[in-house]
Amino acid sequence: MARKDYLFTSESVSEGHPDKVCDRISDTVVDAFLAAMPEARVACETLATTNRIVIAGETRGPAEITHEYIGHLARLAVKDIGYEQDGFHWETADVKVHLHTQSADIAQGVDSAGNKDEGAGDQGIMFGYACRETDELMPAPIHFAHKILQVLAEARKSGREPLLGPDAKSQVTVRYADGKPVGITSVVLSTQHTDPDLSSADVRAIVEPYIIRTLPDGWLSSDTEWHVNPTGKFVIGGPDGDAGLTGRKIIVDTYGGAAPHGGGAFSGKDPTKVDRSAAYASRYLAKNVVAAGLAERCTIQLSYAIGVSEPLSVYVDLHGTGNVDEAKLEKVLREVMNLTPRGIRQHLQLNRPIYARTSAYGHFGRAPESDGGFSWEKTDLVDALKSAMA
Repeated sequence: MARKDYLFTSESVSEGHPDKVCDRISDTVVDAFLAAMPEARVACETLATTNRIVIAGETRGPAEITHEYIGHLARLAVKDIGYEQDGFHWETADVKVHLHTQSADIAQGVDSAGNKDEGAGDQGIMFGYACRETDELMPAPIHFAHKILQVLAEARKSGREPLLGPDAKSQVTVRYADGKPVGITSVVLSTQHTDPDLSSADVRAIVEPYIIRTLPDGWLSSDTEWHVNPTGKFVIGGPDGDAGLTGRKIIVDTYGGAAPHGGGAFSGKDPTKVDRSAAYASRYLAKNVVAAGLAERCTIQLSYAIGVSEPLSVYVDLHGTGNVDEAKLEKVLREVMNLTPRGIRQHLQLNRPIYARTSAYGHFGRAPESDGGFSWEKTDLVDALKSAMA
């Protein structure tokens, strides 16, 4: 029997965290290729350390996307994040690009030919999740951990809080009563600051008003523990303080540990890679199931084999909160959405330059955008699901 009263914690990291800098650069490369050629293939990894950026991987796309252009885009991404410090500066960092042509062995399994549809870009399992804890149908701990950092980033980049630096981490512990989030027992924030003389108390005085405004009324109390810059000074940050790599924040990117994860990262991958596209599809389906009122919580798993178009399995778990048969729902999901890699890309219109914006503050729980960004957050399958499950 599921527990009803408990504490659960999730963390987030800012766009200036070393790993997120790398995710941003890798997804900027994906966007550049897709903008030039929607059917381009990209598998891009980035490493960042003290004043050095290394970009490597495999691509297939137009010749005008040169190494020099990619290096230029990487600098612009770092500039937008806000790094202009001695140990990591968008203008002076040494940028090396080592992208090469995609493997022909991989391409032959993915490409369509004759009667063969496009296959999955790799084997793997992908999970999607949705619940009624927030309006965005996301778990409350990860949702508010993200929101804290988003609000502080906006304050920093607007110039309202010039003493804050780009690198930051948050952590929120939520108290559940009768299975529902009702309060916050602890808030943890570590944020880079530009003035070395600031104490932890000084930093808390800057950030606390923003955090209070971000969290639901009544969720903070006199018993809530606050840990702001608990180690003290945090001036050296970003890749100068700790090396970063693409794809190391997969739990931050998804559900904060509240749901299973298939293990594959998203950033740096074009949408033929089911690590990315099928994870988006499974979130899309889970969100529509919950939005349709078929359950309070929904986990969906999809599985694929490289070169094979149809998913090997579709699994649904409504966690005892559903009012429909899960086995029937598994069949219906295949009917309301084509779950082949091509079908997912077409349904969600994923072959567009919409990925750099996903690289920080979560891939899920964001509002769909007019140019197709976060299309997997739409709830346009609600009517079809209700009708099919009636």
